[in-house]
Amino acid sequence: MGGTERITTGMRIVEEQYDIVVCGGGLAGFSAAVAAARHGAKVCLVQDRPVFGGNSSSEIRVPPQGAASFHAYARETGIISELLIEERALNHESPIFDNGYINSVWDMVMYDMAVKTPGLTFRLNSTVTDVVMSDERTVETVIARVGHAETELHLRGTTFIDCTGDGIVAALAGCKWRYGTEGRDEFGEPHAPDQASDAVMGSSIHIKAKNVGHPVPFAAPDWAVRYEDPDFFWKRGRGVNPYSGFWWLELSLPWHTIHDNETLRHELTRHVLGVWDYIKNRDPVLREEAQNYALDWIGQVPGKRESRRIIGEYLMTEHDPLRKTVFPDEVAFGGWFIDLHEPGGLMAEYSEKSAVEEQGDQTYMAKSYVGPFGIPLRILIAKDMNNLMMAGRNVSVTHAALGAVRVMGTTAVMGQAAGTAAALAVKGGFHVREVPERNIGDVQQALLRDGCFLPNAVNDDPDDLARKASVRASSAAKLAPVGPVPGRNESDSRQDALTATRGQWIAIGADRIDSLSVCLSNDSDTAQHIEARIYAVDHLWDYRCEPGLPLASTVLSVPPGLEHWAEWNVNLDVRELRGSYVRLDLLANPFVGWHSSTSIEPGHVSAYEIGEGKMRKFGQGVMMSLKVEPPQACYEASNVLSGVSRPYRYTNLWRSDPAQQLPQWLELTWEQPIELGVIELTFPGQLLRGYMLYPAFYKDPQCPKDVAIEASVDGRWIVLAKLLGNYQRRRVVTLDTPVTTDRLRVVIQATNGDLSAAIYEIRCYPLPSATSNEPM
Repeated sequence: MGGTERITTGMRIVEEQYDIVVCGGGLAGFSAAVAAARHGAKVCLVQDRPVFGGNSSSEIRVPPQGAASFHAYARETGIISELLIEERALNHESPIFDNGYINSVWDMVMYDMAVKTPGLTFRLNSTVTDVVMSDERTVETVIARVGHAETELHLRGTTFIDCTGDGIVAALAGCKWRYGTEGRDEFGEPHAPDQASDAVMGSSIHIKAKNVGHPVPFAAPDWAVRYEDPDFFWKRGRGVNPYSGFWWLELSLPWHTIHDNETLRHELTRHVLGVWDYIKNRDPVLREEAQNYALDWIGQVPGKRESRRIIGEYLMTEHDPLRKTVFPDEVAFGGWFIDLHEPGGLMAEYSEKSAVEEQGDQTYMAKSYVGPFGIPLRILIAKDMNNLMMAGRNVSVTHAALGAVRVMGTTAVMGQAAGTAAALAVKGGFHVREVPERNIGDVQQALLRDGCFLPNAVNDDPDDLARKASVRASSAAKLAPVGPVPGRNESDSRQDALTATRGQWIAIGADRIDSLSVCLSNDSDTAQHIEARIYAVDHLWDYRCEPGLPLASTVLSVPPGLEHWAEWNVNLDVRELRGSYVRLDLLANPFVGWHSSTSIEPGHVSAYEIGEGKMRKFGQGVMMSLKVEPPQACYEASNVLSGVSRPYRYTNLWRSDPAQQLPQWLELTWEQPIELGVIELTFPGQLLRGYMLYPAFYKDPQCPKDVAIEASVDGRWIVLAKLLGNYQRRRVVTLDTPVTTDRLRVVIQATNGDLSAAIYEIRCYPLPSATSNEPM
């Protein structure tokens, strides 16, 4: 980006002009900057560290988590999805051991995207020190100091996005902000304490250990904290092992998470060394297992959970995720639970209530578990400011609501929303604070087109030519029977046991359900009986234990022994439910086990009752053993035009018949020829589970690998483009010259392992004009 330079008292002053200046290069800021640049804005991203990623970077090493950790098929998509899919395909390291296992491959994946994004300039090692205002509502310039370069940056912009975590830009601009915990009397939040206080969630540093194959002694320095009591760990929700950094290595009170950051770093180092000393030398369970482990890495940049929260045009309270408030300006979604760590962290009796409950009842989690919920743009716009936004943990929420939106998967999609809204405002020539009233529909449609998911919006883009087409395919799969995992062991038996009601979602693609069969085991010596019910449900995350009156119910008899297929002759007319889900519930009987399946039919999930009339995702996103007659035709070609690019209210997936060999194709037909320039495809992959459950060098088997895109021109098929070696979920093909056609065919020649070809969505557009800023 062009600018001017001058030298003043030994300091070089660099002045530059941008459309949008994003401060903070964590996942929120990075996503905001890339999104804005992709929508045609001239963007500068300012980051105070040498790498992007914030808490997820190799400096801090917290794996990005989000809604999919608690809800099947709820993984965040858009820019964060592109990054994580790429990282899994390239990285030799597995993140399954939680904190401490992020490496520099992740840093370089982000760096590569930044370098390759047209219109994006980035300034690393640059710390914001001041802002200049043109008036009390408008930021004119951000000033940043470049470390070790004796350089000061003066970055002018039309719009500024504060993704610094601490909200330093907003604070310097005079915005109102909150720090601490609201009392219950202010908003009546269930998780708020009786009295307001300065208490916030703490900061953490993490460790990584390595098995070196031989015993390695460890002696802690005398300034380390000494731990003696196993109950401090094992009975208070602080699980220990010899190889992972722990989320509960955390401190806040009595220190301030902004001003005492360096003190916290030192104190955390004292505690970290003390915990490792305990694991190596005194833990009655682990010290033998830990003999061959050596401490390989200790973080020295505290990862913050909470500090300033900037007041925006709307203040989200915990009532919003609990009630799933539908916002007219919805631009993102969350799905983490209301996760509030105890003030003080290691200095408190326990670090988190839900962790203490892990081996017992789930009373706290039942009150805290929230299904995917919408997030409004107004919490990303600083109150009474013309051109200042925020994204990340400094958005406009209460302390309790922050517990549900602070994780990095959620902050990334908030960042993409902020960057998109800012770019469209610049393009439209108005202030970003006007977006919720002037063009929120355009922002929502742009986010959907860019691969994001919004719970309460669907594709209704009038420019999408695919919406005017009819569609057919070479074949379509039906819901197949899925049997139990072979070789059932004691652990499987405990998990399978119906200690609480369990439900299995079933997509309806026929007029009837004649019969249902489930594979059950009876661990007792006598026949057991178990009640079964079928409910209509709104979507995959309809966790109401009783979502209405049952459509049908019965009592199944289960003889003693393993793997008995219990059949229910349902004889249920479901024609009015075609294109939606029902849920099969088996009520509790601890003597009976309902077996998990060997595979998962896409879009089919299970859950179990946790209390307070709620259910929760079962396992890591699994399907229960099931047979349905007749087989449900729930993967038809028409699903690619549903307007939703993931399982939600239905499967929304075309999937070819796995009994028919590849290649398989899907075809769009128009009544009149269209001029085609851009084809946008959304494939399956890495939606079902959270990032940490995907191994090294992973490429999702369901994702098409080799794809040909063909058009009918003058009565013959011509190849417009080929995608070879693909593993990304979303691909955009822009033709050099437009093609006039009335038929488009996508031919999937190979997948990354699955027997079926599959596509969630197809969009078609004319070539963008030279003056437009369509996302490419």
